[in-house]
Amino acid sequence: MNITEILILMGITFVAAVALGPVVIPTMRRLKARQTERDDGPQSHLKKQGTPTIGGLIFLVPIILVSVIFALIRKEYGLIVPAVCVFGYGLIGFLDDFLKIKKRSKDGLYPWQKMLALLLLSLGLAFWLFFKGGDNITVLTFDMFGHTADLDIKWFFIPYAVFVLLATTNAVNLTDGLDGLCSGISAIVYAMISCVAFSLGADPSMQAFGFICAAGLIAFLIFNYNPARIFMGDTGSLALGGGIAIMTLIMRRPLLLILGGLIFVIEALSDIIQVSVFKLSGRKKRVFKMAPIHHHFELSGWSEKRVVWTFWIFTLVMCVFTYLTVCLIR
Repeated sequence: MNITEILILMGITFVAAVALGPVVIPTMRRLKARQTERDDGPQSHLKKQGTPTIGGLIFLVPIILVSVIFALIRKEYGLIVPAVCVFGYGLIGFLDDFLKIKKRSKDGLYPWQKMLALLLLSLGLAFWLFFKGGDNITVLTFDMFGHTADLDIKWFFIPYAVFVLLATTNAVNLTDGLDGLCSGISAIVYAMISCVAFSLGADPSMQAFGFICAAGLIAFLIFNYNPARIFMGDTGSLALGGGIAIMTLIMRRPLLLILGGLIFVIEALSDIIQVSVFKLSGRKKRVFKMAPIHHHFELSGWSEKRVVWTFWIFTLVMCVFTYLTVCLIR
């Protein structure tokens, strides 16, 4: 796939998402699809109460349509797999968001219902990749400072893939807590993965999909940057996590997620550590002022924009480091 085609796909996705914004935002207002903030969260977030949500539709619809239509026209059927993955996780997120709105609560699906749905979808994708993803799909490649090592995990690929899909979707979901935070970080990570795919001459579908997603997310930032006019909701965050996970699985390079998506790892670990210590201490101790960790910085006196920009820059640095490590330092 050449650069011109990728730029055209990015342009179409960006324009379509920008055009959808003024349609989706008032529609969600009319449907009273509004955000419900946590009572125990930062007090500054209470003013966001009532902001329209389910804004993930603004970038998901163009991403899925552009990917599928181009795949059918150019017979790049590899684009359909990540598009279906994004659609599946986005649908679970949409159901969760819909129930939150219906119940006028911060709780949508019951935790067990949400995890069961995510697990079943992850299992389906893992089995599909194992049997249809190619002869080398179970071989993980580690490129580090000019050295390459391959590890064939054989049948263990299935539980590994399920773990990656579940962990990434939940980690990205946790990161969606500040205006523009998740969308900006995800755009950088998606672009990095496609840059790696392009430089390595990998699957053309992987070269294109990350850039398509990045274009949609950059357009979404027009409406989601502080002060946000709409939030992506679980509709967007679960879909984004699924897309990042499926790309790294198809490319068989775990370091793209571990290093490039390190901020997602940190966000998830901060939440796990906080909950674990809180329960083990009999609800007496906390490691962070609030988890996930972006709220800790807020409660430490950082402005929301400062937290977002710091996390964006950290992600950009890590993604550049990852790209150089995998593609250039040989």
